[in-house]
Amino acid sequence: MNTEYKPQSVESKWQKIWQDSNIFGVSQENDKPKYYLLEMFPYPSGRIHMGHVRNYTIGDVVARYKTMAGFNVLHPMGWDAFGMPAENAAIASKIHPKKWTYENIDYMRAQLRKMGFSYDWDREIATCAPEYYKWEQLFFIQMYNKGLVYKSRAFLNWCDQCKTVLANEQVVEGQCWRCGSQVFLKEHDQWFFRITAYAQELLDDIEKLKDGWPERVLNMQKNWIGRSTGTLIRFQIEGTSEDIEVFTTRPDTLHGATFMSLAPEHPLIKTLPTGTGQEREVSDFVASTLQVDTFTRTSDLYEKEGVFTGRYCINPLTGFRMPIYVANFVLYDYGTGAVMAVPSHDQRDFDFAKKYGLEIIVVIQPEGETLDPKTMECAYEGEGVLVNSKEFNGMKNTDAMEAITKHLEAINRGSATVNFRLRDWGISRQRYWGAPIPMVYCEKCGTVPVDVKDLPVLLPENVELTGTGISPIAQIESFVNTTCPVCGGKAKRESDTMDTFVESSWYFMRYCSPHSNDKPFDRNEVQYWMPVDQYIGGIEHAILHLLYARFYTKVLRDLGYIGFDEPFQRLLTQGMVIKDGAKMSKSKGNVVDPEELISNYGADATRLFCLFAAPPEKDMDWSDKGIEGSYRFLSRLWRLVLDMKEQLISTDVSSERPPKSMEPLKRKTHQTIKKVSEDIEKRFRFNTAIAAMMELVNDLYRAKETARTPEEFSVIREAVQNLLVMLSPFVPHIAEELWDALGNREMLFRFSWPDYDPSWCEEQEATIAVQVNGKLRATITVTRDSEQKAVEARALSEANVKRFLQDSDIKKVIYVPNKIINIIAAAR
Repeated sequence: MNTEYKPQSVESKWQKIWQDSNIFGVSQENDKPKYYLLEMFPYPSGRIHMGHVRNYTIGDVVARYKTMAGFNVLHPMGWDAFGMPAENAAIASKIHPKKWTYENIDYMRAQLRKMGFSYDWDREIATCAPEYYKWEQLFFIQMYNKGLVYKSRAFLNWCDQCKTVLANEQVVEGQCWRCGSQVFLKEHDQWFFRITAYAQELLDDIEKLKDGWPERVLNMQKNWIGRSTGTLIRFQIEGTSEDIEVFTTRPDTLHGATFMSLAPEHPLIKTLPTGTGQEREVSDFVASTLQVDTFTRTSDLYEKEGVFTGRYCINPLTGFRMPIYVANFVLYDYGTGAVMAVPSHDQRDFDFAKKYGLEIIVVIQPEGETLDPKTMECAYEGEGVLVNSKEFNGMKNTDAMEAITKHLEAINRGSATVNFRLRDWGISRQRYWGAPIPMVYCEKCGTVPVDVKDLPVLLPENVELTGTGISPIAQIESFVNTTCPVCGGKAKRESDTMDTFVESSWYFMRYCSPHSNDKPFDRNEVQYWMPVDQYIGGIEHAILHLLYARFYTKVLRDLGYIGFDEPFQRLLTQGMVIKDGAKMSKSKGNVVDPEELISNYGADATRLFCLFAAPPEKDMDWSDKGIEGSYRFLSRLWRLVLDMKEQLISTDVSSERPPKSMEPLKRKTHQTIKKVSEDIEKRFRFNTAIAAMMELVNDLYRAKETARTPEEFSVIREAVQNLLVMLSPFVPHIAEELWDALGNREMLFRFSWPDYDPSWCEEQEATIAVQVNGKLRATITVTRDSEQKAVEARALSEANVKRFLQDSDIKKVIYVPNKIINIIAAAR
C-alpha cells in the first residue's frame, strides 16, 4: 500500500470490485427484514450537481448502515427521462431528444458510480423506454374506463417559454416551475386525472404519515387540498331559468349580498353580455385579465377591477337585483368561480363596491356598536348579531349559518356542502418528448381508448421539433392516422403527450419488479418491498410529485394492482447546497463541479464534507476549506492505520479486561458505537456522528504513542476495526481499503454493524459543581458514585472554597450525586 493517501486509485479499485461482484444486487429474502431506501430519481440533464451528490450521499449512508444492521436493503436508481429540457436542447442543438437523453444517462451513470453509491444497477429504469411507458398507457385506459380520466375544454396555465400547459401545482408564485417564466391562462382541450375523487382520502390519510413525514410538508398538502365546509347557493339569472351557483363559508351574510362577481374564465361570461351592449367591454377585459397569472391577480397589491356584464341575478332571500360583474380577482379554480359579494363584511368586496358605486347593506352588528354603511371606512369582518336579515334578525351570526342553510334547502335554493381547493390534474402536454396518450378519435364511435393488445403506442422518432406550441407528432400523418379499435373505420390519434409527473408517480413500484414483461410489475414483489421505508428528496416536491404519487398509489390499489394505501412511510426533505449566499445554479455562476472535487480530493472526501457540513434537512453552505478539512482527516486516518499496520495484523481482539492504561480507549470505542448508531438510526445526525468518530481518531493517536504490549494493541485493534466499520457507510472506499489492509477477508459492506457494551458506555468520572451558599466557587472531578464524605473532603480542599469559607461555620452540606455539592455556611 502507498504510505500516502491517494484516493483516486483506492476508489477506482473498490468500485471495480463492487461492480464485478454485483455486491449491491438484492432479491427477496424471508430470513431478513426488508428495507426500501429511495432517493428521488434525477432528470438526465447531462451532469450531476452538488445537490444530487448531497441527496444521494445521505441515502447511501442509510442504505449501507441498514445492510450492515441486518436488513435486506433495496436501493435502486433510474432516470426521470421524459421532459421539456431534452426537447429544448434538441431544438437548440439539432440533436434528437432520445439520443441526447441516453447519452446523458450514460455519462451521469458513470458519475454516480464514481461516488461509490450502493445502487442495485440491475434494477435501473428509464421512463422514456417503451417497456416503461407502455404500462402507464395501460393505467390511463383503465382509469378512463373507471371514470377517473376525462377530457374537457378549460382555461389552463400556459408557459410561453416552454410552449405547454401546466398543472396548478406546477405554477409557483405565478411562474413556471421548470423555467421560471411568467404564466398566463389559455383555453385548451385537455385530459384530466380526477384526483378530486380522492381529495378526502388524501386528506384523511395524512394522519397515517404524521410520524414519518415533516410537519411542514403535511401542512403544505393539507392547505393545497384545502377542505372547506360551507353552503352552495343558487342565484337565478334574471329573465332566464339559469342559475349561478356560489360556494360560501358565510351563509350568515347572504342578506347583505348586493352584487355578483364572476371569474373571467367562467363559462357564463361568453353568453351573459349578449344583447346588453357590454359585449366588447367584457371581451376586452377578459382578454387582458387572462394575460396576468393567478398569483398576481390574487395579490393584495394588485388593483381589483371589474366590468358590468349587463345582467342581474336575484338574491334568493331578499329578492335584491344583484348586478353581475366579471372581476379580475375571482378565480375559476376556487369554489365555483362565482362570488356573492357582501361589501359590508368583506374588505375586498367593500373596496370594489366603493370603486364602482355599488350598494352596501350591513347585516351583522358588533356588540355595543351600530354600523352605518354611509360612514363605514372599511368592512366589518368580525362576529355579531344579525340585522336586516328578516326572520333571522337578532341571532348570533355563527348560529345563523346553519339556520340559513336549512332555510335555503327548504326553498330549494341551496344546500350544505364540502368544497376542496384541489382541482383535477391536467396531464396533457403539447410537447413531443413524453408518453403518447393512448386515445383515438373516430367520427362514428367518438373518443375511444386504444386496444390494450396494441400497447405501447410508440412515440414516433421521425419528428421535426419547432417549439411552436403545437404538438410535433400532430404533424406526422403516419402516426396520427389510424383505425378505430371499435369499428375498424378511419380514426385519428391523440397527439398530446402525458405530463412527466405521471412517470414519477409510480416508478418506485417498477423498481421492485423492473424486468416484468407481461405486466407492470409482479404483485408479490411489490407487496414484499413496498411501501418505501425511507424516501429522500427536496422540499420543492411537497405538493407536486409527492401528492401525485399518493394519488396514483390509491388508484393502482383500486385497480387491483397493490394492497397498500401510501407509497412512502418516512420522508426526509434535504436542504439546498448554498454557495456565496445563493443556491448553486449555472445562472448564478456559483456551481461546484463534483468531477473536479473527485479529481482533487476523492469521492470519500466529497461525501464526508456533504455529511459533516450541516444536518441533512438544513441548507449546506459550501466551503473550500471544508472539503480540504475532510481530505486532511482521511489522510490522517490513513497514516494512523498504516503506522500501526504490522502490530495490528499480528494482534487479535481480546475479550479479556483491557490494561488500565487502555480503559479510556475501550470506553471511548463503545461510546462512539452507541453515538454513531443512534445518530444514524434515530436522528439522521450524520454531522455529529462524524464528529464522534473524529474524536475517536484523536484518542487512537494518543493511545498509539503509549502502546507497547500485545494486550494494549489488542484494544487499539478493537477500536480501529470498529472505527472502520462505522466509517464505511460514510467513506466506503478508504474504509474497505484499510479494512483489507488489516487482513480482513469479508468485505465491509457485508460485515455486521457493531454492538456496544452498555457497561463500557458509562462515564467513570463525574464533574461536580462546588457551591458555597448557592454560588459556584469551584469544579472538581471525582470517581462516579463516590461517597459524599469523599466528595466533601475534596471540595473543602479547593483553595477558592477555603477562601469563601474563611471565618464561617459550615451549617449544612447538600449533595446531589455526580452533579453538585452545596456548602451552606454562616459567618462566626
